[in-house]
Amino acid sequence: MHQAGSLKALFPASRHGILNAVFLNTSGGVTGGDRFRIEAEAEAGAALMVTSQAAERLYRAQPDETGRMSIDLSVREGARLDWLPQETILFDGARVAREFRVDLAADARFLAVEPLVAGRLAMGEFVNSGTLSDSWRVSRAGKLTFADNFRLSGDIDAQLAKSGVAGGCRALASVIFAAPGAEAMLGPLREALGPLGGASLVSEDLLFARILAEDGYGLRRRLIPALTLLSGQDIPRTWTL
Repeated sequence: MHQAGSLKALFPASRHGILNAVFLNTSGGVTGGDRFRIEAEAEAGAALMVTSQAAERLYRAQPDETGRMSIDLSVREGARLDWLPQETILFDGARVAREFRVDLAADARFLAVEPLVAGRLAMGEFVNSGTLSDSWRVSRAGKLTFADNFRLSGDIDAQLAKSGVAGGCRALASVIFAAPGAEAMLGPLREALGPLGGASLVSEDLLFARILAEDGYGLRRRLIPALTLLSGQDIPRTWTL
């Protein structure tokens, strides 16, 4: 176990020869003015699966304050890293910016998911104001191979209700799969995602997908088969507790 500030890392018993790392924000969530940084590296030939112990919560912030999260992931020669956190729950009035930077060796294998739930439907929660921005940058062998900027701002419920955005779905996720021969997984991934998901081959060794669902439960039902397919391993046990 290791703890710094309100971030704690736990290392439960590994399965399938993969080191499991579970992180937990003991403060209960992220709000304006917070600063969090996570760094993880799979050294040459290693296998690492990183997940969260619970869903992360983005809470209401003051209008002039923004919570910031920085995630740096490195995967060295012949190594693999699966970044599989549970959902991020967005609350009304939240203001958060997240940056993800991934550095891959030429033959490294990387899988990432970022699920997002805009208010919990069963709790009658709505997100009528707020801002969330995600920036992804993935480099392989020192060359930028993937970049994505995602932003929701203002009346987020109204934005998600638009047919060209989410068609009223309140849960969504992004999936990145980078590995030699990744193109062979495009067809099976599209089948696993179903009609509310889409996947594209960015390059011969990188797939990108987004998926929608009516709520967090529906999102998990669609995500778990897709993640199991791409990882080749069972999902982290924290997803089923």
